[in-house]
Amino acid sequence: MNAFQTLRGKVRTLVESAPVRNGVLATIALNAVVLGLDTSGTARSFFGDWIGAIDQVCLAIFVVELLLKLFAYGWRFFANAWNIFDFIVVGISLAPNEDGLSVLRALRVLRVLRLISFAPSLRRVIEGFLKALPGMASVIFLMAIIFYIGAVMATKLFGADFDEWFGTIGRSAYSLFQIMTLESWSMGIVRPVMEKYPYAWAFFVPFILMTTFAVVNLLVGLIVNSMQDAHHTEENEATDAHRDALMARLDEISRRLAALEK
Repeated sequence: MNAFQTLRGKVRTLVESAPVRNGVLATIALNAVVLGLDTSGTARSFFGDWIGAIDQVCLAIFVVELLLKLFAYGWRFFANAWNIFDFIVVGISLAPNEDGLSVLRALRVLRVLRLISFAPSLRRVIEGFLKALPGMASVIFLMAIIFYIGAVMATKLFGADFDEWFGTIGRSAYSLFQIMTLESWSMGIVRPVMEKYPYAWAFFVPFILMTTFAVVNLLVGLIVNSMQDAHHTEENEATDAHRDALMARLDEISRRLAALEK
């Protein structure tokens, strides 16, 4: 049993070592380039079967890495959310390339997202975003209510003459989403509607003010605030770690001085 635990400890040290981590990062970057080249007919004709071969080698490296981690950590492997994320991404890549499952094979590009689990700064961004989700849920629910009310009103007001944009609640909601993003909202939708309904601006302008300039900015503010909190937490942790290291060093110096005095 001790030999088994010793072996697991050595494997854990191996997978956590800088050369292995850097090697996996390099493999992820290489795999990202290969997956991009695989979308080009010119690249496929130039490199031939090399693209597929390199892709399979990269996948094999990812599988071996996961197996080593599973052996090293045991069930604790699944206690880490990022390990679960890596496990799912690599598992999707192993889906057979057959009819009906080809879409899963296309998702192998998700392997590039493994960069997030290896880069602490990227992890902090994602963690900050996830912490903002509870607050965002209320804002998104408010936006859904505004969109529903706006879609019903737009369908009633403009649906008879502009069926393509406002013929149903679904079409109205999509058109209002386009208006919220300010993509061709004026010349593309609102001005043609105003040719038939001159006072349509009284509906569209308040809708834009409420959604684009109010609710969306609330979402942005929540995310930025969450990111700042995550950054402050990181700074506090770094300060605490530096203080602990300094105190440990001072204690060591004190012990050595006491030993010399004796």
